[in-house]
Amino acid sequence: MRLPVVWCLCASLATTSCGGRLDAGRNRPHGPLPVDERNPVILVNDNARDNWIGEYAVLLANSGGPRIAGVVIGKSNYWPDTTANASGWAELLNAARASGLQNIPEVTPSWGVPLAVPGDKRIESTVPNRSAGAQRIIELSQELSEPSRPVVVHVGTGLTEVADAYLMDPTVAERVVIVAALGSLDGAGARMTGPNGDLDPWADWIVAHRFRYIQVSAYYDQTSDVSAANIDSLPENPLGQWMAAKHPDIMTIPQASDQITVLASSVPGFAVSVQSVSPDPAAVFGSPIGQGPPLDPDDSSRSFVVTKVKPPLAASRLWQMLLGVPAEP
Repeated sequence: MRLPVVWCLCASLATTSCGGRLDAGRNRPHGPLPVDERNPVILVNDNARDNWIGEYAVLLANSGGPRIAGVVIGKSNYWPDTTANASGWAELLNAARASGLQNIPEVTPSWGVPLAVPGDKRIESTVPNRSAGAQRIIELSQELSEPSRPVVVHVGTGLTEVADAYLMDPTVAERVVIVAALGSLDGAGARMTGPNGDLDPWADWIVAHRFRYIQVSAYYDQTSDVSAANIDSLPENPLGQWMAAKHPDIMTIPQASDQITVLASSVPGFAVSVQSVSPDPAAVFGSPIGQGPPLDPDDSSRSFVVTKVKPPLAASRLWQMLLGVPAEP
């Protein structure tokens, strides 16, 4: 598979740079990951009220962060009503527009179900859902991806829609990078477990083996982003009112903080530690049950796991954007 030049990273992401065009000019990443705020993004998620990923995304899109190209909303075992999930996201996006934020797309509801494992356990034998969300990922990647700027798909639910897009059009893997809030750390590597990795293990398997994949498994206490002490400081506009109304619904478990995907790739300094990984070549699907392949350290890999983040940067950036304070360069 031909890889974009931005994916030419060295083994030590934090300290060195590669040869060729990446060193010399505008294509050098702005952080330890091979994508940054210049890559257009697609959000793939379920519920709109359990974390702040939508708010971070729309604010960053209007504050020097990545353009939101699409929003694909489906269901999961956690949030099983696609219609209700899509309605919540439409409310959020409408509040953003009504508050003056620009370039906010419409929601694409999608009813994809977990993919069935074929009898021969070959990826290419899998029957696709051909969901609306998968089709949207294909279309937007065809429209917007450039050799040095693939589209970033931020996933805060199962990986079904992404895997489905591959089954419909394998070339989509050349045009997108997947960044998922998913799984758990295991030494220097990671596992594709819950949260989210348990929702469609076969989709995990497909994404890990066919895509450029970044797993963010370093979560944080998102209740500190908007606390009871500062909720009254939210702006008096529809977005601030939306955030105040949903504040009681924000989940208190760190693993719910889907915004780690957007923050890790778009806010300088948030991703502190990154490890190159690849799927364990000896892994057999279904062992262990209910998860994708183990992701083991591999300095030559095109996939990565974010193992440590800097949570205070999340809240500070959020309030800078909400209150219109320019971010420090």
